[in-house]
Amino acid sequence: MDRLRGKVALITGGSGGIGSATARAFVGEGARVAVTDVRAEQGRLVVDGLGEAAIFVEHDVRDPAQWAQAVAAAVEAFGRLDILVNNAGVWRPAPLAEVTVEEARLVYEVNQLGQLLGMQAVAAAIRAAGGGAIVNLSSGAGMAGFPGQIVYGATKWAVRGMTKTAAIELGGPGGIRVNSVHPGAVDTEMVAAVAHHNEHAWDNNPVPRVATADEIAALVVFLASDEAGYITGAEVAIDGGLLAGPKLFDVNS
Repeated sequence: MDRLRGKVALITGGSGGIGSATARAFVGEGARVAVTDVRAEQGRLVVDGLGEAAIFVEHDVRDPAQWAQAVAAAVEAFGRLDILVNNAGVWRPAPLAEVTVEEARLVYEVNQLGQLLGMQAVAAAIRAAGGGAIVNLSSGAGMAGFPGQIVYGATKWAVRGMTKTAAIELGGPGGIRVNSVHPGAVDTEMVAAVAHHNEHAWDNNPVPRVATADEIAALVVFLASDEAGYITGAEVAIDGGLLAGPKLFDVNS
């Protein structure tokens, strides 16, 4: 339980779901974490449960100045920064014909611009610590098209592309590994709303269920750890086989 011992991480969107599960998993593996979010009350509750190993920073990922403040707060509290988990994101499903400019701008600014600003903001601090890792949360919608996801999917495809370019630019001796994680359906409030309308929505997955946030966090821990020291520029799907294709029939029947 010490795969991240001595490391310091900044985790955006940490007030719930995958973000809070990742914060708990990191602390459980020996890391200290700066949890950031625009939802201050929920974020502070997460940090309260983690004790002295965590701090909370109110942080809008669309703002470069707030990124600088978040990085400075992490370094001031813990003396270094080794890991960024770019997790903050928003989901505004809408078909092509119904997407509004306001919704498109919001999704782009949080999901894509926010991650770009984050990688820029942490690079110097992580290099100063001797190198480290960035894990960008993308989506299965960043590897395949899904109806109603034209803007969300576009931002998640962009995360996938930015990850590969950043891995090239930030690598080298003492450099930074950069990888993207592509979850399918995860047990969150968002997915619960979908399941409410169609309780059998994931029955045709090879693994016919949604993931837990803890399962996604476990993958993030691995990619952030030294065990993944030769993995960079990779896109890792964790989707119950969704992208492998639907289970249309049982070959054993």
